[in-house]
Amino acid sequence: MLETNQLLDRLSDLVGRTRRAGADAVDAVLIESRGLEVAVRKGRRETLERSDSMNLGVRVFVGDRSASVATEDFSNQTLDDLADRVVAMAKVAPPDHESRLANVEELAREFPELDLIDGTEPTPEKLLEMAEVAEASALEVKGVDNSEGGGASWGKSGIALVTSNGFASSYARSSFSLSASVIAKKGDSMERDYDWTAATHLSDLRSAQEVGRTAGERAVRRLGARRIKSQMVPVIFEQRLAGGLISSFAAAINGASIARGVSYLKDSMEQQVFSDGVTIIDNPLISRGMASKPFDGEGLAAKELSLVVDGKLQAWTLDLRSAKKLGMYSNGRASRGVGSNPSPSATNLDLQAGLASPEALIGEVENGLFVTELIGHGGDLATGDYSRGASGYWIERGEITYPVNELTIAGNLKDMFRSLTPGSDLVRRGSINAPTVRIDGLTIAGQ
Repeated sequence: MLETNQLLDRLSDLVGRTRRAGADAVDAVLIESRGLEVAVRKGRRETLERSDSMNLGVRVFVGDRSASVATEDFSNQTLDDLADRVVAMAKVAPPDHESRLANVEELAREFPELDLIDGTEPTPEKLLEMAEVAEASALEVKGVDNSEGGGASWGKSGIALVTSNGFASSYARSSFSLSASVIAKKGDSMERDYDWTAATHLSDLRSAQEVGRTAGERAVRRLGARRIKSQMVPVIFEQRLAGGLISSFAAAINGASIARGVSYLKDSMEQQVFSDGVTIIDNPLISRGMASKPFDGEGLAAKELSLVVDGKLQAWTLDLRSAKKLGMYSNGRASRGVGSNPSPSATNLDLQAGLASPEALIGEVENGLFVTELIGHGGDLATGDYSRGASGYWIERGEITYPVNELTIAGNLKDMFRSLTPGSDLVRRGSINAPTVRIDGLTIAGQ
């Protein structure tokens, strides 16, 4: 990968070209990535894919008009043509009074060390070994009949941003993942399940043996699943699934959606949207975080943001454009690609752990559902209506009893959030995380 100075020099050169072509203001972004992914099935290699890419994008402003273009060709002639073309595009674009560069006083000046890079670059053989061990460990579990495969991956990406008003910085992040998926069989019953682990550092991954064994044990445990009657009961979402609910919440408080008036939470600022005691924090400064970064896509400092405190909504996720449309200030949540304008997005988003253990949440349920797999999209952004296919285990008198499948769970996210009780087992598996959660009173459509 290019060194930091090389990244910034290339962008500074492009900014200069577009200014000479007639742009009043410019920002340019370069994203470079490398990756290696392998997959095995029944001990034999199925895929080995390597990817390398470097893309550059530039956004120019001419008065209150703007345009963006991107390229993979860094030749001088191409960059000269690109600068002329994007300025010409901006001159005929419709006015956009909300888009702008950050003011100089808004730009980040300090860049915390977040330990996002693992210097290890595994060989294909190392990744294959990890995937093979994960799959083999899953196949060793009694009752596992077949394999959908094991997989392992490594990646590294670098992001650089330069603006015409003085910002120039970059950061990089590495990533590793490992997974296994297998099928268990008993008589006519067959069930599939999986497990995975992901981290920015190789040493933070769970072991291949553990991932495989867990995948196998989960598949076997699901054998003999039954269908249940339609009813309304408490539903408990397993920890590794509960982050999906928080993803739905993140979409609903996205500043772009709020500014367009299309979110079911658009009128909920400073109102009670979760139960008392619930806290949700977005923190881009977590060491080794999967979505950590020292600055956002517009050069603003990355800072921790409390979105929900004691159940009350405290903030939208905002970039400069959505903030201006709402008469507010950006809170540094701009994300960025090379060919599109910045847009708001969460970073490391956590529903904070509660006091009750998962066992305690289950123990309080007379009859209910413990969900371990979800199918389908989820919630409607405009209405909050929520419906997904599900499978898991039936709860009777506070105990998990038998597996169930072919279900649909449905409700409205506004009601679901207000009745949500978080467990104590928060584990960071990715960029959006939550502990086990219980939601009282969801409709289950069964047989």
